[in-house]
Amino acid sequence: MLDRLNQVMEHIERNLDQRIDGAELARIAATSEYHLRRLFSALAGMPLSEYVRRRRLTVAGAEVLAGKHTLLDIAVRYGYGSGEAFARAFRAMHGVGPGEARRTGAELRSQPRMSFRLVVEGSGDMRYRIVEKDAFRVVGKRARVPLVYEGQNPAIVEFVRGIGTATLRRLAELSDQEPRGIVAAVHNFAGHRVDAPEGTELDYYHGVVTGAEAPEDMEVLPVAAGTWAVFEASGEAPHAIQYLWRDVFTQWFPSNPYRSVPGPEILRTVLSQDGAHAEAQLWIPVERTAD
Repeated sequence: MLDRLNQVMEHIERNLDQRIDGAELARIAATSEYHLRRLFSALAGMPLSEYVRRRRLTVAGAEVLAGKHTLLDIAVRYGYGSGEAFARAFRAMHGVGPGEARRTGAELRSQPRMSFRLVVEGSGDMRYRIVEKDAFRVVGKRARVPLVYEGQNPAIVEFVRGIGTATLRRLAELSDQEPRGIVAAVHNFAGHRVDAPEGTELDYYHGVVTGAEAPEDMEVLPVAAGTWAVFEASGEAPHAIQYLWRDVFTQWFPSNPYRSVPGPEILRTVLSQDGAHAEAQLWIPVERTAD
């Protein structure tokens, strides 16, 4: 897998001034485009699209300083429809516009080329199981919230506090299958889930997994039948939960014959009385890869 990921990096580097097709990258990596984007984001710490954008602007920056081509020629070469669009993107990365950079020889920022290499990890085991589930519903309350990768999400905390204990009791009575009890489900990201930078909006459901009909005052997320990988972890909240998400994509998927598929990610969490310790169960929709 590492060799294929590095082939993807080489393909990107050779085609920075061409259209880079996600489906072609997935073919090189011998996996689905969804899984490639998700795996890259977990390994690299940034979305694949952001890496490509930053590499293009790095190479474009060198050409701006060299002064051999017009700024419009450089903009068009690296996929920008106008000089204005190029200038905005250039300033967002480098902190200075391309014209000023050329006139003054300003200091620019560089996104290094990435490559993947083996680092010995995995001295601890991961608890997981594979579950086949019939179609079900996530029923509960829903809010549109920003994505937060580390630490508490203030929007979610405020939303959950406002639900009320009576509503939570009503929801708990609807729980009739795994994962049991009140769960959190994330779905419907603005843009690609796998390319989502922090702050991206998503649908957050606080509810239950059930086959029952939903009360009129509840939101419903239908989920098709499929295969789920179920992971368990315990530790300090909320870091144990966030590290579980990270480890699933950086350690488990590269070591097992499965890949993630589009669908909601469902988290069942039990907190200690003081809220400092979490017992977590994470459900990820998957499919088995070819042997």
